[in-house]
Amino acid sequence: MTALNTRGRVLEGWNPENEETWDSRIAWGTLWISTTILFIGFATWYLVSAIAPMLNQIGFDLSTSQLYWLTSIPGLACGIFRLIFMFLPPILGTRKLVSLSSLLFVIPMLGWFFAVQDTSTPYWWFLVLAFISGIGGGVFSGFMPSTGYFFPKRMAGTALGLQAGLGNFGMSFIQLVAPWLMGFTLLGIGFLAPQRAADGESIFVHNPAIVLAPWAVIMAVIAWIYLKDVPVKANFRQQIDIFGNVNTWVLTVVYLMTFGAFSGFAAQLALIINNVFGLSSPFAETYSIEDLPRGAAYAFLGPMIGAAVRAMWGPLCDRFGGAIWTFIGGVGMTIFTAVAALFLNPESPDEFWWFLGSMLVMFFFTGLGNAGTFKQMPMILPKRQSGGVIGWTGAIAAFGPFIAGILLSLMAPTIFFWGCVVFFAFATTLTWIFYARPGAPYPG
Repeated sequence: MTALNTRGRVLEGWNPENEETWDSRIAWGTLWISTTILFIGFATWYLVSAIAPMLNQIGFDLSTSQLYWLTSIPGLACGIFRLIFMFLPPILGTRKLVSLSSLLFVIPMLGWFFAVQDTSTPYWWFLVLAFISGIGGGVFSGFMPSTGYFFPKRMAGTALGLQAGLGNFGMSFIQLVAPWLMGFTLLGIGFLAPQRAADGESIFVHNPAIVLAPWAVIMAVIAWIYLKDVPVKANFRQQIDIFGNVNTWVLTVVYLMTFGAFSGFAAQLALIINNVFGLSSPFAETYSIEDLPRGAAYAFLGPMIGAAVRAMWGPLCDRFGGAIWTFIGGVGMTIFTAVAALFLNPESPDEFWWFLGSMLVMFFFTGLGNAGTFKQMPMILPKRQSGGVIGWTGAIAAFGPFIAGILLSLMAPTIFFWGCVVFFAFATTLTWIFYARPGAPYPG
């Protein structure tokens, strides 16, 4: 057995399954640094969902369809970027991968910072910036397999649950703080954007885009100094053998249900609220603005709940297995998406509260499903394949915001929601058959 050597940049002899060749301090240090950067990345990914609902209030003239497209493009880009990043951990190593990713986030941040200050900015440039923002979520499929190299299987649920859950908080964080940051001059730079809302109030839509840029640079430096690499190497051909495993395809469908719905509804919730109950709904003609909900004020709640549950449920997945929680999550998602659909043809804006409550419960169950699936993958799959499957399923599920945005631009929200109910029921059935039932062929 090769002795563990932690002095260099590469951890020679590293084997998390053996206490003598594993250093918990290095593992947890890697987790916290990469999770902090992943948090910034998810905030970058969801910048568009925080900014887009405000664009027409500061002088832009975008249609409902254009706004849905704008908030869906980061999902398309994220999925594409994840298909690239899933192959990078054994090629670049953890240190380079995490450090360089953090620096990449600064590009879309600066782009949005300047673009929203000029009302002559063309729509095509907003689409380009929306696409580049997808890099923030794209790194997930590189970070998660990389983190898996540092922890034993018995701790995989806790470690991956914490990283994914706390990273997901970046989505709700940017949606939560964006309305607040837009309300005042940030660091004396408000003079750059003399913007006015429809009611004449000063508004600084550029603030959310720039607030995390310094932190992205700082964390890149910290990662470069402190992170180390695990000597795991695999070429492209060796990595694509995951597609010969039936679990790759079943887990892809299941994770598209859990994280695809989580990310898709999180990206579109503000626009759905505005278009069905708020300022862009038929109620705007007969109700005062003060009586109608504003999507931006509530959009952060869903991803915050889902992320918190995902982070907290990791230890329970380690104790009881991931399959049962994935199944329970799927059942809950199916039921409460159906309940929410019942309120999408409201007779009064007061029905908004029933819709919002149903959606928040649905987000709770996405957290269970997301935590469960990421416990299942390292347990069910061989160690060499588990990282690749985590990256692949994460990439496909990241298309959630794109799929949701495009479908909502083509059909009524009610039809979209009932379609989701059918898909969730199908994916939950697969979970029961393959993983959760007594005597399942792949328990985990």
